Amino acid sequence: MRYASITDRLTHLGSGKWTVHLKAREMVDAGTPVIELTIGEPDIMPDKALLDEAERSMRAGRIRYSNGRGEPKIIAALTEKYRQRRPSISERNILCFPGTQTALFAVMLGLVEGGDAVLVPDPYYATYEGVIAATGAAMVPVPLRPENGFHLKPKDLEAAVTPNARVLLLNTPHNPTGAALTADEIAAIGEVCQRHDLWIVCDEVYEKLIFDRTFASPFDIEALQERTIAVSSISKSHAAPGFRSGWAVGPEEFCDRLLAVSETMLFGGQPFIADMTAMAVSGEFDTAERMRESYKRRAEILMEHLGGHGALRPMMPEAGMFLLVDVSGTGLDGETFATRLLDEKHVAVMPGASFGEQAAGFIRLSLTVADDTLREAAGRIATFADELAANVG
Repeated sequence: MRYASITDRLTHLGSGKWTVHLKAREMVDAGTPVIELTIGEPDIMPDKALLDEAERSMRAGRIRYSNGRGEPKIIAALTEKYRQRRPSISERNILCFPGTQTALFAVMLGLVEGGDAVLVPDPYYATYEGVIAATGAAMVPVPLRPENGFHLKPKDLEAAVTPNARVLLLNTPHNPTGAALTADEIAAIGEVCQRHDLWIVCDEVYEKLIFDRTFASPFDIEALQERTIAVSSISKSHAAPGFRSGWAVGPEEFCDRLLAVSETMLFGGQPFIADMTAMAVSGEFDTAERMRESYKRRAEILMEHLGGHGALRPMMPEAGMFLLVDVSGTGLDGETFATRLLDEKHVAVMPGASFGEQAAGFIRLSLTVADDTLREAAGRIATFADELAANVG
């Protein structure tokens, strides 16, 4: 039987990147206790008021068909949210989707196709490669260097630009590194995009989880507003990943053109979830603040417990819910280290290679477990690294 070429392009870009995570879940199902530091699932519940609103709305009959752009209440709430950043925003600048992932998929489908290229800072979130490959476009990695704190440098972006480049897929605050770009850095990156007439798609899902600096975005720079599309959701900001509620905000013409794509894919989300999202976006909740405080504290715990082992180089994040550890000093790459760590110490972490070539010597640790559990995991990781060093000696 024959299949569309997209199935070939995505063959190794789906769940294969999560092999260690899936194996850990299988071990748990079989009765083996595992400390899971793989995926970014907040370890607190959404605010009770949001859950109550979702239930109230559902029981009130808000379970019927929606529309391709989004329910009026959530569109209005998002319009007000983004008007705080750009006063000219209107309802025509917004499209709603089931989560950031779907928003990214639709946005890329509307911007590139076979023969085009998308520039992506490397390391990158594990699904970006598949989102781009699905369109038929090629991904062009742009190195993020540890010595620069994994901050994208304009000269590296300039060097990576190809004649067929159409989009820069930016992620700030960044997963997996935790880097948060400054306004000056983004302005310099934006100048490169202007010279080469590139769209900027900015994944801002960690906007509310910056530790000690101010959030900055190309969306907020006037000179870049006609080429920037921001995507986000309530998954991280309101600890609600399972509700799958996100959006894209961009130029009116872009949104008008993409609307037909959205309608073909989805023709609307769930109205009761839209009502909950409207409350989340427009209300005052301390969920993000509590997560931000705990994730920073936990990152510091890992720095303290892993930093004293010469073969391990933990890197303090500036934002988000993850921390990278350079394990190349152990003599193992990140994938081998993660696989053996799971088998021998029952700690599950993500191998850096799931996030691109630049992270191949790293592992990524989630900060979404209790402090004591994280200390236990750090102890096992340190012991494993010490055992590797002793065996080499």
